[in-house]
Amino acid sequence: MGNRVTRDDFEWVYTDQPHTERRKEILAKYPEIKKLMGPDPQLKWVVSLMVLTQLVACYLVKDLPWKWVFFWAYAFGGCLNHSMTLAIHDISHNVAFGNKEAKWNRLFGMFANLPIGVPYATSFKKYHVDHHRYLAGDGLDVDVPTAFEGRFFHSPPRKILWLFLQPVFYILRPLYVNPKPFTGLEVINVAVQLAYDLLIYSLWGPKPVFYMIAGSTLAMGIHPISGHFIAEHYMYLKGYDTFSYYGPLNWLTFNVGYHMEHHDFPSIPGSRLPLVKKIAAEYYDHLPYHTSWVCVLWDFIFCDSLGPFARVKRKYKVAKAE
Repeated sequence: MGNRVTRDDFEWVYTDQPHTERRKEILAKYPEIKKLMGPDPQLKWVVSLMVLTQLVACYLVKDLPWKWVFFWAYAFGGCLNHSMTLAIHDISHNVAFGNKEAKWNRLFGMFANLPIGVPYATSFKKYHVDHHRYLAGDGLDVDVPTAFEGRFFHSPPRKILWLFLQPVFYILRPLYVNPKPFTGLEVINVAVQLAYDLLIYSLWGPKPVFYMIAGSTLAMGIHPISGHFIAEHYMYLKGYDTFSYYGPLNWLTFNVGYHMEHHDFPSIPGSRLPLVKKIAAEYYDHLPYHTSWVCVLWDFIFCDSLGPFARVKRKYKVAKAE
């Protein structure tokens, strides 16, 4: 348990991200993939059902003992809320109502945000654009840990702590790495979320509010679903900075595991990403991929070569102001 990771810096590369070129090649060979782009008409109904389910769950936990509220927050509410964050991820790409209805996508993201308990959707959209445009970009992509995280969280016990603290780092890291002005839509997101939380508290007391927020926090830390945070871009094999996962948890996470395919075609809804892999199989079948997010977490904690420093980083000739 006392082993230290051997990396002392990120993996700096001086090549462009591979997704842009592969996208061009695939579209040239398989132009029919363009038909997969556009809104997913089922997404808004699935998300609405999930919000309703969590509302019912809030009512059901209001009189439970605290230990059972905690249990259900981790075992059920956290799974649903983490799934909801990945629905918000899809919505951030305008696949709920289409690119021509950007405002409706932002408002629907706020609606999907309600069970999470903490305002998140609008800020996520603001930074996620950079994650795709400047993948692993130094000072641009806030998905990449800071140098402090890499230096401090270097042993298995500290990496476990880092996993628990992932929600905190996802909130604080953008403020340090790439701060951006607070927007009007973010103000609305905060106001709507606080109003919903206060409504739940006034109706059923503190336990449902704890159930929502604790579930979201716990499921983004040490939780099987949270393995996707590590699986997507941590360098499990040198020379690759994006990996897909083709396991059963894709059913609960809007196919976020098809991450190589997603970065190649971010405007294609998660529900259609398996079709991308099927159509352009020769572009994906030879690439390394994960089969278990639990194994991803285990290896991340106990493998010396893995840790917050196990990320590719690039320098982009683009000013932050853009």
